[in-house]
Amino acid sequence: MFKIAIIGGDGTGPEVVKEGLKTITAASEATGLQFCTETFDVSGSRYLANGGDPTAASIPVITDEEIDALRAFDAIYLGAVGHPDIAPGILEQGLLLKLRFRLDQYINLRPVKLLEGVHTPLADKKPHNIDFIVIRENTEDLYCGKGGVMRQGTDHEISTQSMVATRFGVERCLRYAFDVTRRRKTEGYPGRLTLVHKTNVLTHCGGTWYRAFNEIGEADYPDIERDYNHVDACCMYMATRPEMYDTIVVPNMFGDIITDLGAAIAGGMGMAASGNLNPDSTANSVSMYEPVHGSAPDIAGQNKANPMAAILSAAMMLTETGRILGDKTSIDAGKKIESAVIQTCPRFAGQRMDRLSASTSEIGDLIAGKIAE
Repeated sequence: MFKIAIIGGDGTGPEVVKEGLKTITAASEATGLQFCTETFDVSGSRYLANGGDPTAASIPVITDEEIDALRAFDAIYLGAVGHPDIAPGILEQGLLLKLRFRLDQYINLRPVKLLEGVHTPLADKKPHNIDFIVIRENTEDLYCGKGGVMRQGTDHEISTQSMVATRFGVERCLRYAFDVTRRRKTEGYPGRLTLVHKTNVLTHCGGTWYRAFNEIGEADYPDIERDYNHVDACCMYMATRPEMYDTIVVPNMFGDIITDLGAAIAGGMGMAASGNLNPDSTANSVSMYEPVHGSAPDIAGQNKANPMAAILSAAMMLTETGRILGDKTSIDAGKKIESAVIQTCPRFAGQRMDRLSASTSEIGDLIAGKIAE
């Protein structure tokens, strides 16, 4: 039994999750996957209803007890985080970052794949030109929060934020990236892993990443081609020659930036799926999958949101969790959902993927119907 914890979240989050579950149901009927769900009421609305301060974190967005309860599930399926009445950072730090750190979800997985019929702002680029994956380290770097402010509010205010790279954290991310590149090579991809950093300026943290990258590659992955780009060069190449990439591995902050650029060239946030993974099947952890887009409060409850990113996140949830647990049935179900999205996209050729002509539920029905064919 594949056990899914549901956190619909805010705004359009519950709407797009509903459509994702619709496609999981269709895929389960097609493959024999057995699954069950349990919904956790974790959102900005609950935070406010419980007396949370909308201007500063004052109570837990998610409790320690709820996090411990999540460990009993195979995966977490998240809709969206963000409430218009709550200051930025409270929900993101209180839910997303808290789960990533407490559950040690040290891999952020972001496919950048242009589907047939989906518009890209890059002239003359086709689906075969934009098809790579970004593996972002998810628990270190500037997101550790090491630093502080002195003399705040004066002319002599001093702020510091430290970039953190441990050999342990870097190495486990790199090994996962090498393994993904090796698997992709068996699927017909080039077998090339590109490290992205800024080693010419960030010599200490960059040096740790660069040394580990080459040492591990030479010792254990001689079949994988290694490449390196500075992060600024990577942004330029993603916008001009995205076909040069197969798999990218990148530290947390730079990964946060380039993955949104990747989403933009692959059709926008309405198509961007992501996973926050702990790939260790023996860890007392659970991975979380979510669309990258926000909660879109301006269209919440209006059946207007494109659920494809959430549906692709559901597909990733089944596929990647299946790989972690060694469950072929869930892998097959995930692939069926992804294939159905690919078949559905040409129907909307020429449209903006964040505002499609079909409603949220109609798109879910279309994709579920493709799965059932």
